[in-house]
Amino acid sequence: MTLAPRRILLWLIVAGVSALLATLAMWWPPLMAAETPAAGLALSASAVQWGFVAAALATGLSSLGAGIAVASVGSAAIGALAEKPELLGRVLIMVGLAEGIAIYGLIISILILNRVA
Repeated sequence: MTLAPRRILLWLIVAGVSALLATLAMWWPPLMAAETPAAGLALSASAVQWGFVAAALATGLSSLGAGIAVASVGSAAIGALAEKPELLGRVLIMVGLAEGIAIYGLIISILILNRVA
């Protein structure tokens, strides 16, 4: 199944707006809280802001990549299952590996947020 260029553009716009909203949601509360890091080292405001942008980008882009991977692996998996139903276990592992990309991005985001906040 191929997507029309308009649908691809629509999905990219939706992903961009979602990433922007996630960035803004993560950016504003720490600026208002004015807390210092637990280690006692005070970070500059711009370093904290860039840390939140990095965390949002890590989560958003890894989720976008995982969605693209699951779409391609899932369609191939359905085709393989239509011909050989006994491949179900192997197909589930492949889809799970594609989902792992989003989990890796979330872990990196959590590590960044622990360092910044």
